[in-house]
Amino acid sequence: MAEMIINKVAESGIITLDLEMYYPKQAFEIFDMKEYLFMGLILKEKDFRQSLKTADLSRFKDKIALIGCSADAIIPVWAYMLVSSALNGIARESLLLNEEQAVELIILREIDKIDPSLYLDKRVVIKGCGEKKIPATAYVSVTDKLRPVVKSIMYGEPCSTVPVFKKSNIRD
Repeated sequence: MAEMIINKVAESGIITLDLEMYYPKQAFEIFDMKEYLFMGLILKEKDFRQSLKTADLSRFKDKIALIGCSADAIIPVWAYMLVSSALNGIARESLLLNEEQAVELIILREIDKIDPSLYLDKRVVIKGCGEKKIPATAYVSVTDKLRPVVKSIMYGEPCSTVPVFKKSNIRD
């Protein structure tokens, strides 16, 4: 008679939290100020305002606009504000960040929305490997968020974890 295979991981009550599920789902589109510089160096206010009025911004529709400048030029703060204002109502949102920074910000926002009470006295594994690069700040943030309520936090996969935190039975 064959022995029944028991999935000890499934029976352990461990909850796996995959931070990839907080990865941005919206596409990014870059707004490069370089395209609006006079001689590749200077932003002229009057010309810039006119260019923004006539620019086809449809490529930003329902995307996250990442505003930046790939040229080594000094861009006044008001210029970024004008771009953001022009994209308002077209882009999902405008960020003065590069793509890596935007991914980090969005993941941290999503972690901030986690209801810690869902993890009260649970054993949680924060999944460590995946298809997408998750910033280290996300792992720190989710640890800080869950540590006050969970029984334990581990990193990795349920079958092979690194202990991060374990609540002591002794109260201080």
